[in-house]
Amino acid sequence: METITTDGVRHVANLARLEFNDEETEHFTEQLARILEYIGKLNELETDDVPPTSHIHPHQVFIMGAQEGAAHVAKPDIVKPSYPREEILVNAPEAEEGYFGVPRVVDRDS
Repeated sequence: METITTDGVRHVANLARLEFNDEETEHFTEQLARILEYIGKLNELETDDVPPTSHIHPHQVFIMGAQEGAAHVAKPDIVKPSYPREEILVNAPEAEEGYFGVPRVVDRDS
């Protein structure tokens, strides 16, 4: 597995619109390198005999450490009307044509 470089961290930070100083860049490079090393170890595990999604039960969601028969933690989907758009936009710092107005970030130089 490839390792991460400071240039790689800077590139990802730029894509995420984050700014790091040199010390932070070094720190995150070391952390990400350790994470990638761990993932590399996980990739070495033999999983050929493990069926896909073997841990998913159709009617139950298991929480780490929970016993079999744990209750489903997801809420049921209930269809209900939304708040009126005008009522929501009253709180918006800027609204435009019935939508929230937000600053443009797509045109930023790479």
